[in-house]
Amino acid sequence: MSPSHDELLVSLLDRVLESSRGGSSEAFEAIVREHPDLAIELRELWATMQIADDFASISELFDDEPFVDSRISTAPANPPEDCGDYELLGELGRGGMGVVYRARQKSLDRIVALKMILRGDHASSADIARFRAEAESAAQLHHPNIVNVYEVGEFEGRPYFSMKLIEGTTLAKRLTDGPLPSRMAAEMLAPICRAIADAHRRGVLHRDLKPSNILIDSEGRTYVTDFGLAKRLSTGSNDLDDSTIASNLTITGAILGTPGYMAPEQAAGGRGEVSTSTDIYSLGAILYAMLTGRPPFQAASAVDTVLMVREQDPLPPRMLNPQADPDLEMICLKCLQKPADLRYATADDLADDLEAFLKSEPISARSTQLSQIISLAFRETHHAAILENWGLLWMWHSMVVMVMCIITNVMHYNGIESRWPYATMWSFGSCGWAFIFWELRRRSGPITFVERQIAHVWAGSVGSSMFLYGLEPILKLPVLSLSPILPLIAGNVFFAKAGILSGKFYVQGVALYLTSVIMAFLQLYPRYDFGVSLLGVVLGGCFFLPGLKYHRQRARNLRKI
Repeated sequence: MSPSHDELLVSLLDRVLESSRGGSSEAFEAIVREHPDLAIELRELWATMQIADDFASISELFDDEPFVDSRISTAPANPPEDCGDYELLGELGRGGMGVVYRARQKSLDRIVALKMILRGDHASSADIARFRAEAESAAQLHHPNIVNVYEVGEFEGRPYFSMKLIEGTTLAKRLTDGPLPSRMAAEMLAPICRAIADAHRRGVLHRDLKPSNILIDSEGRTYVTDFGLAKRLSTGSNDLDDSTIASNLTITGAILGTPGYMAPEQAAGGRGEVSTSTDIYSLGAILYAMLTGRPPFQAASAVDTVLMVREQDPLPPRMLNPQADPDLEMICLKCLQKPADLRYATADDLADDLEAFLKSEPISARSTQLSQIISLAFRETHHAAILENWGLLWMWHSMVVMVMCIITNVMHYNGIESRWPYATMWSFGSCGWAFIFWELRRRSGPITFVERQIAHVWAGSVGSSMFLYGLEPILKLPVLSLSPILPLIAGNVFFAKAGILSGKFYVQGVALYLTSVIMAFLQLYPRYDFGVSLLGVVLGGCFFLPGLKYHRQRARNLRKI
């Protein structure tokens, strides 16, 4: 990327920042329209900055805890004397948005937790919307392991709702003492999974499941609370059947949630589809914390944590806590799969596996059905999106490789036996094209770490192919005698891509291996030896077909912008 290109991006981003301070999204769109060639980079960089802004604005909302910790003093913090039918007895906790009181409901003479929105400037319109969403979402849920909402109302212009008071602590505070024993972790999480499954059936996504939102009473029972980021689906009935839950509860996500416990699709913001699988991921992240004492991902900042959630895989729990049970580790890691369809289909399925573990029965997370193994082997990884950057380049690369292979075959067919013409053409051709390829890729946007890994594998394959010209004279072999090894080298590169990017590249790898066998047989019949041309056609197809696919995919995504 040239200095002038960088300077232009910086100046444009400065203009964008100035526009955003004025609250004008239209100005940002105008800047993008002025520079369509930089649209993708501007949007990606702007999205990264928005992640930081999102977390800066909502991080203070994650500490509301509508319960009483029996280890903390509950002395009043100058609360008002009453709130309509409620006598306020003391403050239990507060956050950036709300305050929770221990209260007595006069009409029923019972002790409750009363959550009120803060007064004055502390309560923004977004705070009020979130507060009401929490009340409405929680009020329609009735499950033994969800904190019941008793009443929703308003007092002197301040919305409030009352709920069951849980005498105890949170899972977050419990984990400050270290990881939980495996059986205890499963026993505590299973009823939470049933509660979330019930919420899903009623059309509610929690979207902010984390240890501080899991309450533990004095008898060790667990409860889900804080539906402040919940997404509620409006339906004509109270319950949804399992076949419609996933599709009906899929929405375009904003970056909402707690970084260490949010799913990759939440971390993707507007580009991610948030569904019931999002809550299942968070349940797995909670289980991970129960087994290890820490979330699956943690970094110095929220933005760094979000990037880890999107790009990296968590360490297996037993690497951090060797005492964790292997079966429970499998359950946990299944929940934490990046592709949503590899997680448990429902929260009930997760609960079933936890209960099977507690009964010492086989768990579905260890399923070894052949169809599942094949599906896992041939699916795309979460890194496959980078191939959109390479689609057009791979199409050009396929043409270059095919032309060079055909020229090589023509030279050999015409009786050129000297190695230098072949070595010179392939050395300068490969290095020259590699330089052009890389420069074109650099100009299209930032290069990721995974792309650099693939580039090193590719460079290694080119170098090893060049060395074959040096091995032939040492072995006293005619020129191109070792050419059947070329598809083996290329096949290994595609096997590496299969592991990093997409399992479908195994097909290309096998095709190239078979090409090696055919080329070896063709050398037995010099008159029909078109093996190098065959390699050009096969290798060209191996690059052209996926290149075309991802080029079209990139074009579709651009049209959505």
